[in-house]
Amino acid sequence: MNVREAYNNWAAQYDTGLNKTRDLEAVSLRQTLSNIDFTSCLEVGCGTGKNTEWLAAKAEDILAIDLSEEMLNKARNKTYKGKVSFLQFDINGIWNFTNRQFDIGVFSLVLEHIKDIDSVFNKVSEKIKPGGYLYIGELHPFKQYTGSKAKFETDKGTQLVTCFMHHLSDFIKAADKNGFQVILIDELFDDNDKTSVPRILTLLFKRK
Repeated sequence: MNVREAYNNWAAQYDTGLNKTRDLEAVSLRQTLSNIDFTSCLEVGCGTGKNTEWLAAKAEDILAIDLSEEMLNKARNKTYKGKVSFLQFDINGIWNFTNRQFDIGVFSLVLEHIKDIDSVFNKVSEKIKPGGYLYIGELHPFKQYTGSKAKFETDKGTQLVTCFMHHLSDFIKAADKNGFQVILIDELFDDNDKTSVPRILTLLFKRK
């Protein structure tokens, strides 16, 4: 199922259904960014606002974009104290939605749905201030190697979302090519069981 259609269909149950990847990535974001100060934030793939509320508690100004109208409708119904602007946008296109630069860019469970991540790193590099940060939280490629991918249950059965495989080296090479240096690489495990396959890959970069 294509990504936009899938997330439009998933939106009604996204916040309430069992989803270990969603929940552990939320832990990853909070752990990684809790000690980093930022005033402005570009949140790419905000979904239903699962992380937007937390980001709004730290930042004064957030531009939150997503491909799915239904996900955005859910996000808009949450409380952000006037700090967040929402926009429906496909990041595969030309990034002409703003000329601003931000203190941080945030991608949560987004890049598995993007075929050309080098292009995305190139585009986001123009939106992050020098010295600013880029956070990425993804389903770990090791998990993908075992066949795991974004999916949800409906009355018609399991719906799979279009996904692409990106290795750790792909992220690092794309970041370096487009002016980011690695600050942190981390892995999160279900129940903190480090004898198992990690579920979440966390990457934090700084704009050169």
